[in-house]
Amino acid sequence: MTEDKNQKAKQLAELKQRQSKLKEMGGEDRVAAQAKRGKLNARERIDMLLDKGTFHETGMFARSRGGSYGDVPADAVVTGYGKVDGRGVYIYAQDFTSMGGTMSEMQGRKICDLMDSAMKTGCPVIALNDSGGARIQDGVDSLSAYGQLFRRNTLASGVVPQICAILGPTAGGGVYSPALMDFIFMVKGISYAFITGPRVVKAAIGQDIGEEELGGAIVAQQKSGVACRSEDSEADCFRNIRELLSYLPSSNRKPPPRVDWGDSPERTDDKLFDIVPANLRRPYDMHKLIKSIFDQRQDGRPNFFELFPLFATNIITCFSRLNGCSVGIIANQPMSKAGALDIDACDKASRFIRFCDAFSIPVINLVDVPGYMPGTDQEWGGIIRHGAKMLFAYSEATVPKLTLTIRKAYGGSYLGMCGKDLGTDAVFCWPSTVLAVMEAEGAAPIIYRRELQAAENPDELLQTKIREYREEFANPYRAAEHLHIDDVINPAETRPKLIAALEMALGKVEEGPDRKHGIIPT
Repeated sequence: MTEDKNQKAKQLAELKQRQSKLKEMGGEDRVAAQAKRGKLNARERIDMLLDKGTFHETGMFARSRGGSYGDVPADAVVTGYGKVDGRGVYIYAQDFTSMGGTMSEMQGRKICDLMDSAMKTGCPVIALNDSGGARIQDGVDSLSAYGQLFRRNTLASGVVPQICAILGPTAGGGVYSPALMDFIFMVKGISYAFITGPRVVKAAIGQDIGEEELGGAIVAQQKSGVACRSEDSEADCFRNIRELLSYLPSSNRKPPPRVDWGDSPERTDDKLFDIVPANLRRPYDMHKLIKSIFDQRQDGRPNFFELFPLFATNIITCFSRLNGCSVGIIANQPMSKAGALDIDACDKASRFIRFCDAFSIPVINLVDVPGYMPGTDQEWGGIIRHGAKMLFAYSEATVPKLTLTIRKAYGGSYLGMCGKDLGTDAVFCWPSTVLAVMEAEGAAPIIYRRELQAAENPDELLQTKIREYREEFANPYRAAEHLHIDDVINPAETRPKLIAALEMALGKVEEGPDRKHGIIPT
């Protein structure tokens, strides 16, 4: 018995020693160097993001087949599962202190095993990327690991939410796994994402450019639209990942979480109409309407979570709650490009629509749109095919869809913002709404051309005809007569009207044609 106890004690001591060694990651010097750069290490990041004490590590003892470069603790990635606000998530964090967090065959296998488990159990995946890319010493094995991960990202799409935080360099093939996920977060000053880094750019085309300017957090959101959020710190990043998860279901097999913030479904707002100027060309901030209409928190915190706030600012995409239900909001922003639809806005909105549809999150559209952005940049850039993505996404979506037109909707953009003909469940207008093929100033000269040509004072007559056009053709009541809209509502009653419509639509069943999948415009 004594011999057995000694042997078991020795085995436990060895286990503890091995675990302790692996938790040192790349060693004291490299961990210190990571901190000196203003960055947390992989294990600190997991501890900060997850509920305290819930992390369970998997694959700690994984070891690369390569041996020429020595042992790499946990093969440069920490994988496992834990909880966020009590709900299970799978998580992995690349360890930059160990071989620069580079991707190897075993690192890829660890991550792919985690992805497989996430799809089986129906839990979100959170990736914390901080890597120098493929491990050169592993050759094609490292490229194969990326390929298997890309396939897992694709298979998991629409099954479980996939969230990535880029918290260091992510270059070359390594950027495509984040790009295949649903949401990318970056942190100012430490995050970089690009296909070819500054040195390659310099060698290939002779352009001098730094990492921040090429693929930093602000650039990756504002210019390229790669990152959905650029945060001030890692702490802010993790806090907002937790906030985002609060609106999402764990998988497509579960409904979105319903959370009561204590706001009354019967609340009205007599000041809501005052926010919107009567002059159709005067801007206002659509965020103010969102703050009033949707559930308000009792603690004063923001009642919506915006995605891509610096990219395609002419359209707003965000999550909020309506009578406790998680909802996706798509809203024109008159403060930017008058809320017109352009290439970037259409891409931003169509992807958001498809995400909401995949995870049964109702979509609510707040419309004030003058049309599609004109000009050669848009036409040659493909506004036709990009705009078609929104039409495709709305038409394909089977989740509850509600549309409220605030002030105006002209021409094709009336449909592009989810008119009734795209399968919308309820369409409302404020009495101030102007619905028309084109604005009165453009339509009146066409419709009344002969009268204007014969008039003694054509300018005066034109102004009269513009007023007539608005009164006869462009008011919401004509559209209501022909059932293109369901109701013209008092703006003060917007919130209870939307809630009543949403509650009725939540139980709807809508099945599409029997097919493998549609083909979204490129």
